[in-house]
Amino acid sequence: MQGARAELAAIAPRSRCDRLAEVSALFHTAGTVHLRGRGRLAFHLDLAENAVARRAFALLRALRVPSEIRTYHRPSFGRETRFQLHVEGEERVLEVLAEAGVLDRDGHPLERPPGHVVARACCRGAYLRGAFLGGGSLTGPQSPHLELRAPRRAGATFIRQVASTEGVRLRVLDRSSHAVAYAKSWESIEILLAAAGAVETVLALEERALVADVRARANRLANADHANLVRQSRSARRQLEAVRRLQADGRLDRLPERLRQAAELRLRHPLAPLRELAARADPPATKAGLQRRLARLVELAS
Repeated sequence: MQGARAELAAIAPRSRCDRLAEVSALFHTAGTVHLRGRGRLAFHLDLAENAVARRAFALLRALRVPSEIRTYHRPSFGRETRFQLHVEGEERVLEVLAEAGVLDRDGHPLERPPGHVVARACCRGAYLRGAFLGGGSLTGPQSPHLELRAPRRAGATFIRQVASTEGVRLRVLDRSSHAVAYAKSWESIEILLAAAGAVETVLALEERALVADVRARANRLANADHANLVRQSRSARRQLEAVRRLQADGRLDRLPERLRQAAELRLRHPLAPLRELAARADPPATKAGLQRRLARLVELAS
């Protein structure tokens, strides 16, 4: 879905660790290394959309890595336009790519980054975001299917491990020219997109499914249920926005455990009703108790 990619491409990471994690994922999913004369290296990012190319260009610029955007047409029937970022392997570039886990300290390409690149929750979200921008696809809603491509199995396996840490179950499959980490359930897809930051896309998917289910019922009940769902969706949206502001400001990690748990539950289950979120809490909470915690998060973020 282009909506998910556009939403993710519009997110500008504020911290250096998030920029490095997202750049790492972009290079591990869409990057190639070219050996120039006298041992010099050059790097290309091959991307599907202009918005993604501009996002990658801005990320690299924020890390003081110069790049150049070029376009070309695929030699196929559709001759679709593709976008390439060209990066020359200067000393500063090599240092940044080593810090991002794209290269080792000797300048050799890595099939997957070291664990410290995704040590924090924000970095894991940034890595999943970069993986989707660099090599992701999403189809649905009738037969949902999300794929995150990588040149080799090691890269796809790393994506699966990062997603697993965020509570997402992905499978890995080898294909003739690449490997993929994929999911076919809406629950896994929505949790992954939420972790990557595509909250609006998740809400749109949930709303579409819920409205379709409501319309299948009797008109009288459908109208009442739809109103409740809209209120629930708006409330969840406010809670998600609050959690994201607290996370971006670095305040979330300093909150009491119960508030942090409530925030994580809402991030992982963007449109789940309060009763379901309360049951998922550890230990389980009451619906009223969890509502108070979420209301407190909204208050702190305002």
